[in-house]
Amino acid sequence: MTENKHQFRAIKGTRDILPPDSALWNWFEQTARNTLESYNFREIRLPIFEETELFARSIGADSDVVNKEMYTFSTAHDADRKEEGASFQTYSLRPEATASVVRAYIENGMQTLPGNAKLYYVGPMFRRERPQKGRYRQFYQIGAEVLGQSDAPAIDAEVIEMLMIFFKRAGLTRTTLYINSIGDKNCRPPYVELLREELRKLNDEATSVGRLGPDSQRRIETNPLRVLDSKLPEEQPIIAKLPRISDHLCDACREHFSKLKEELTLRGIAYEENWRLVRGLDYYTRTTFEVIAEGLGSQNAVCGGGRYDGLVELLGGLPTKGIGFAIGTDRAILSIQESGKLPQLPALAVFVAWMGPAAYPTAVNITRKLRQAGLAVELPAEEMRFKKSLGLADKLGARYALIIGEDEVTSGTFTLKRLADSDQKKLSEFELLEYLESERRDTRA
Repeated sequence: MTENKHQFRAIKGTRDILPPDSALWNWFEQTARNTLESYNFREIRLPIFEETELFARSIGADSDVVNKEMYTFSTAHDADRKEEGASFQTYSLRPEATASVVRAYIENGMQTLPGNAKLYYVGPMFRRERPQKGRYRQFYQIGAEVLGQSDAPAIDAEVIEMLMIFFKRAGLTRTTLYINSIGDKNCRPPYVELLREELRKLNDEATSVGRLGPDSQRRIETNPLRVLDSKLPEEQPIIAKLPRISDHLCDACREHFSKLKEELTLRGIAYEENWRLVRGLDYYTRTTFEVIAEGLGSQNAVCGGGRYDGLVELLGGLPTKGIGFAIGTDRAILSIQESGKLPQLPALAVFVAWMGPAAYPTAVNITRKLRQAGLAVELPAEEMRFKKSLGLADKLGARYALIIGEDEVTSGTFTLKRLADSDQKKLSEFELLEYLESERRDTRA
């Protein structure tokens, strides 16, 4: 019988997040939770797969995400898939979460709750696209959504303020916030037609500035706003000649954008206007924003967001205003790592170096009390030689070694050794707990 030598590996576009990186991820996500909850956002936990039609409607049936990038599978409603006439339904792993939030908002009647529904989510998304730096087929997002009856510019500004405060707390300081207004159902359609006509004209002229590529040429007819998203160097001279939506806003949208900028200034939020920052779907309206971070190359966007006042109605709900954002956790953490300014993360506080059978019960007892106090403690399951024990404590990155031998058991004291400088002291159990608890508080502060 031949031995199976196959070695299982993570699927292309996925990866394992191992310690100590996982500690950084936990810290980043917890910092987000703390920040968002201070603005009265509450977490919503969503399924990772939904009916495919939900994403086809919300993202667009003709979009690359729906046509090329979703992981979709079919199943029968009936338990017996072989039964004649069994109906089939297609499901997809979520490529984003806003549609799921809106579906949950409608399904659970959240419009009846007092005030705005302020929701956030943390979790994995899935897209079948070419893996590259900071981009994976299973990737992670932190997002927030506000759903209600008001589209006041102050709501938009507070969402953006919350986002930028989170990035500051997370150490993402080398960032730039871009904002734009893409108009509404009154002023955007005429602009889109104007944009389409200008694109046709520029592309047909084939002047010295060149022609658009195949993707952009296709989008002239299907979704001309998406042409503005192009990053291809050869298309930039053409795009630079296109009309700007800021010159074609109606009075109401111009006033909304002006008040948004006033609100951001009031909050001390620096921003730059970017007329090319658009969303190509009809339900998006007015405010759009994006945050980029240094050190990520061309894929430098760590967050995108905008107002989507038509989405709830599109998915079968009552007319509702909405605004939200999604943070690319993978890219954000990569930016923090490449900045070299990593936060001080929780580490092993105490390694219990016990010696002799008589010391073991005491070691187990004090270990339990230290862990109850919130300290990370490593207790060897088997007795080790003293030198080897301290060597392992050092390799594990322990801050202290707690030495327990026969002398300590007899005297009722503990020897606490700080590994960084070998300073050590004798402490009673009460003194030990008090000392390490104060150390823990100081470290967290």
